[in-house]
Amino acid sequence: MSSENSLSKEDQNPAVDGSELIRFDSVTKRFGSNVVLDEMDFTVSSGKHVTLIGPSGSGKTTILRLLMTLLKPDDGTIKVAGDYLTHEERGGQLVPASENHVREVRKKIGMIFQQFNLFPNMRVLRNVTEAPVHVLGVPKEQAEERALELLEMVGLSEHVNKYPTQLSGGQQQRVAIARALAMKPQVLLMDEVTSALDPELVAGVLDVLRDIAHTTDITMLCVTHEMNFARDISDDVLMFDAGRVIESGAPEKIFSDPEHERTREFLSAVL
Repeated sequence: MSSENSLSKEDQNPAVDGSELIRFDSVTKRFGSNVVLDEMDFTVSSGKHVTLIGPSGSGKTTILRLLMTLLKPDDGTIKVAGDYLTHEERGGQLVPASENHVREVRKKIGMIFQQFNLFPNMRVLRNVTEAPVHVLGVPKEQAEERALELLEMVGLSEHVNKYPTQLSGGQQQRVAIARALAMKPQVLLMDEVTSALDPELVAGVLDVLRDIAHTTDITMLCVTHEMNFARDISDDVLMFDAGRVIESGAPEKIFSDPEHERTREFLSAVL
């Protein structure tokens, strides 16, 4: 993909200064007796690209689902850009957050899911403009202008008037990428975004995401089994096992010279 169609760094993430953007403090998540996250302490700095790797069930996707408030922590707190996500301060006390508070903080977060979750009754352009217009209050003309820029960036300019069912899986996922970016999130979450695609469509979607990673400063938090992609885009890689981060570091270190035996076992199975 050519970077000339990509959005500027300032346009994509206006507050890129290396400050802490995401903080998990002693976050625990249980499903019955199964502890999926075990007193997790976890931070991501603004502008960084962080990839979570590890076996299924190790807690990676739970991190993303907590940030999207699809799940709530059983213990601990989560902050996004300095604001508590599922709590708020009232009278010097931390209390469960109101729905309005959660909605405002969640506006800072965009997510690309495994399944595309497009509106089947809306054309591509409206799929991208719907949330900016109705959630952010962006004027329709302005939202459409930005949507067209984004759809050009992901290589779909000629498909703006099609319905999702008229597109391939890879094209639908690229619409989902444009839709997430249209909300101007401070952080973009990616949950196995190519796992639902036919193998021949994977490379095109990963190329779009590489272009975004290399030409913008948007913060990324990615769960993937595409290890070459993780190596290409990541500033940091975190290895999860049994609800804990057991090893972290630069991709060259994690993929070439991991210290933990569990990391070595996992990588030998997937590489």
